[in-house]
Amino acid sequence: MRPRPATAPSHGPAGRRAPPGLAARAAATAALRRTIEDGEPPDTIIEAADGPFAVLEARDRALARAILGTALRRHGQIRDALARFMKGRPPKRSGPLAAILDIAAAQILFMDVPDHAAVSLAVTQAGADRDAQHFRPLANAVLRRLAEAKEETRAGQDETALAAPAWLAKRWRAAYGAETAAAIARAHLVEPALDLSVKADPEGWAARLGGIVLPTGSVRLVAHGPIEALDGYADGAWWVQDAAAALPARLIGAAPGQTVADLCAAPGGKTAALAAAGARVTAVDVSPARLDRLRANLARLRLEADVVAADIETWRPDRLFDAVLLDAPCTATGTIRRHPDVALLKRADDVAALAALQARLIDAAVALLAPGGTLVYCTCSLEPEEGEAQARAALGRLPLALVPVEPGEIGDRPELIRDGFLRTLPAHLPQADARLGGLDGFFAARFRRL
Repeated sequence: MRPRPATAPSHGPAGRRAPPGLAARAAATAALRRTIEDGEPPDTIIEAADGPFAVLEARDRALARAILGTALRRHGQIRDALARFMKGRPPKRSGPLAAILDIAAAQILFMDVPDHAAVSLAVTQAGADRDAQHFRPLANAVLRRLAEAKEETRAGQDETALAAPAWLAKRWRAAYGAETAAAIARAHLVEPALDLSVKADPEGWAARLGGIVLPTGSVRLVAHGPIEALDGYADGAWWVQDAAAALPARLIGAAPGQTVADLCAAPGGKTAALAAAGARVTAVDVSPARLDRLRANLARLRLEADVVAADIETWRPDRLFDAVLLDAPCTATGTIRRHPDVALLKRADDVAALAALQARLIDAAVALLAPGGTLVYCTCSLEPEEGEAQARAALGRLPLALVPVEPGEIGDRPELIRDGFLRTLPAHLPQADARLGGLDGFFAARFRRL
């Protein structure tokens, strides 16, 4: 992956400072290119010490992040809108022009930003790049026409149909039906709230933080500003974890002294839940860097676990475990509401490749489990091959018996259970304020080793 520079200098000709807001747009443009063209996760780009966001002041950083998120979340609509005012995509030798147009269109169509500022700064960006500068008149004309017709353009779009790539929408219709598939797509258009798993007293923490307690027990709030500044962060009272992601660890039924292996454990939310319940947890992950983050999270939470860097396909500990939690690598299509880049970067053939890996990891997990022990397999995918089909195949080839999930274990929400499996969808748990509704798409199956 090659680094993508910002597309505008911090100073103009003769040392004049660049127009206000240009640095934020340049950073968002550079990050969008690196995401779409190189496949880098946006969070990695945003947090990189040498990345385009690193030099931004706090206000510009927040603006750049908002613009980037909108450009990714509304990518289908943005591309559809731009196509109405230009023939084809920009030429290959136009440098960052495509990303500049996407970033400007995101502001014009979906953000409370003056149209003239979005257009002017985009044209300035194009002029600052040796490849894009030849297309300044094109950028100016297309964006001005878009700004003039933005209301009619949006009114003429089917935002649900444009919210997901065709291959994913087809899969979801087959798996869940047309109505539910459409609801999933609509849920992806709403920026999700912040979910917290708390050690104790969720009602008290919801009141202190201005949030609500979900039926499943997580605290949810619409947060603004750094997470580190929220009450309770420094004291280790809670950790950030989507409400759906908090459920699989609960299915273990962890008890004090129970030995549990948390496989593919980083960044550690499930490890924290198991450790907080008193279990003796061994957290295993193949990535030492991700385990550093897990250790830091545990230290802040004042929780303990044995941490092992290993490939679980070949890891052979000297004992068997009472329980194993396997959160397997997957396409992550259930997390599009939080990570809209997933919809742009995953491909249909990724499903089969990851399903094959998941089957091998389930085999490895069962080998670590004592007879009578509990295995919970989960993925943050909406694809049946990575969930229901994977679980049924495991039952057919391994010494396992299904232990059905009961509604009382997950907040008395029977709609989250299908055929004894946990299956959450982005459209679940609706709220009057759409920002407070929804869940990541998760699958979990619980087994007992025979």
